[in-house]
Amino acid sequence: HVPSRPFVGSSAFAHKGGLHVAAVLKNEDTYQHINPNAVGNTRRILVSELSGRGNIVSKAKELGLYNAEASDEEWKARSKVILGQVKELENKGYTFEGAEATVELMIRRTVPNYQAPFEILDFNVVTTNKYGPFIASVSQATVKIELVKDTSDGSEACQMITTLEVGEGNGPVDALNSAMRRALEASYPSIASVLLTDYKVRILDNEAATAATTRVMIQFQDVETKIRWTTVTAHPNIIVASVNALADGFEYAMLQRAPKCLHSDV
Repeated sequence: HVPSRPFVGSSAFAHKGGLHVAAVLKNEDTYQHINPNAVGNTRRILVSELSGRGNIVSKAKELGLYNAEASDEEWKARSKVILGQVKELENKGYTFEGAEATVELMIRRTVPNYQAPFEILDFNVVTTNKYGPFIASVSQATVKIELVKDTSDGSEACQMITTLEVGEGNGPVDALNSAMRRALEASYPSIASVLLTDYKVRILDNEAATAATTRVMIQFQDVETKIRWTTVTAHPNIIVASVNALADGFEYAMLQRAPKCLHSDV
């Protein structure tokens, strides 16, 4: 489980730079002295500000999103848009090397007919605490979400509903997670199997003190399928960054749960 371990670590056969990836895609031996399969490993193509078009196309193929029927010009234009977003967001504090779920969502969102299964319209968080450092506090969150109704009739037309839910937690992020789950589980009960397994926060510009930009990375796991995924966001407001990371994580979880009307070819 240590990414940096020689041969067997997840980063041992990871490729990042655009020229680097272009060479590997043409001839693996240019940057790989052995076949990763020989040591039970696999090649990984990372996406970052150093990426080229090959990184995006390779990642799309790896995720099963590549549509061979699209022309080279269409994929060239799509890759350019994604790379522009990657560079802009990394300048704001994002990092995509460990957040492949966010990368997949970025690729999907470049598809003209892609529709997210839900959208957060509004949210509010309140934390109450009597004076005293050791007195337990309770946070309450209200979330208003517009989401696609889960229909069983196979209808190709999406029906949208709006729901307002309240959740409680031992902090604002926990309360928001609770409220979002209540809103989504009402129409998609299988979301109950999706758990948050890690929550990481990093301050990016210490000199800004309490106004600093915060990067949030959240790891999720589906206890039924055992699949894990990670999302990343960055924002000067830690609550907003957390909400965005939560929303992306649940959107990724719903890709396989969304009704037929949302299914589209990439």
